[in-house]
Amino acid sequence: MNELLLSKGFFPESLLRPTVNYIVQTQLPNGCIPWFSNGKADPWDHIEAAMGLTIGGEHARAQRAYRWLAEEQLPDGSWWANYYADQPVDRNHRETNFIAYIATGLWHYFLVTDDKAFLVELFSCVERAIDFVLRYQSPTGEIYWAVAEDGAPKKDALITACASIYKSLDCANAIADTLVIAKPAWRKAQTRLGKTLREHPECFDRTWKSKERFSMDWFYPILTGVISGKAAQQRIDKKWVLFVENNIGCRCVSDEPWVTVAESCELTLALLAAGDHARALHLFSWLHQFMDEDGGYWTGYNFRDKVIWPREKTTWTAGAILLAADALIEHTGAARLFTQAIEIPNTIENNFFA
Repeated sequence: MNELLLSKGFFPESLLRPTVNYIVQTQLPNGCIPWFSNGKADPWDHIEAAMGLTIGGEHARAQRAYRWLAEEQLPDGSWWANYYADQPVDRNHRETNFIAYIATGLWHYFLVTDDKAFLVELFSCVERAIDFVLRYQSPTGEIYWAVAEDGAPKKDALITACASIYKSLDCANAIADTLVIAKPAWRKAQTRLGKTLREHPECFDRTWKSKERFSMDWFYPILTGVISGKAAQQRIDKKWVLFVENNIGCRCVSDEPWVTVAESCELTLALLAAGDHARALHLFSWLHQFMDEDGGYWTGYNFRDKVIWPREKTTWTAGAILLAADALIEHTGAARLFTQAIEIPNTIENNFFA
């Protein structure tokens, strides 16, 4: 497998522009970004694709994506789990990490564009979403994974989902700090959640079989900043051989011969966060083989049977490719969002609303 030639600060148009265009071509006129043409959409993956648009300079389209979320937001601050043709298709539950992710997407947009006016416009949307999610933080710190239609919590928690929420809370706090809006409860909730993720594994997977066979439980605490430094490096090394297939990518689960491009991209980001640039670049280099001629990337590959599976090219996979590439080349101001601790830009005014 040949190493990709990626230079810091240089956006490789020939490699990445077709992937940006794939998301552009799939986005609906109202701003919604389904998984693929005539496919469903969900809030988390919609935002992942929107971040890809932002990296690719498609700022108006990214704004349209976030405004679609604002328009679809329920009065209590949440979103349904899935949408099809602009209508919710699953009212059985609403996933808390899906709902919190709006903060990550909006902060990413701001880091790229420095558009404070858009932060102000969407802040109430973020505020309602985060406040909704935090209503479902348990007394022991974890956040329940989902909420039923009637508002009742589904009382168990997932490591990957809670790690994602931890990052979203970090971004929500950064947004509030940037706009000089006091949100001490958000900061306290993030601190509690981080402590539970690091110190209390018994708070997760209590009512179902452990998810430790899933690679995301391995690297998401690193990707989202819950675990860092030497502990992150040790965590990567402990299960590298278990999850990574050489010259192909990262397995979704340890006991199946199936790698996914998006999880391989997320592991790339986690490696960068752990300070392992060499392995991050190697891993990302393997993924170009899964790019189709239209710029989309196949979701996954079964290396035992040597077949693409499923036969779909998701926009969120394209978004993940762009996020990983940006982190490697440091093309935008959001390049280090998932690889370094968040720092508030020093251009913040004393009070944006003054």
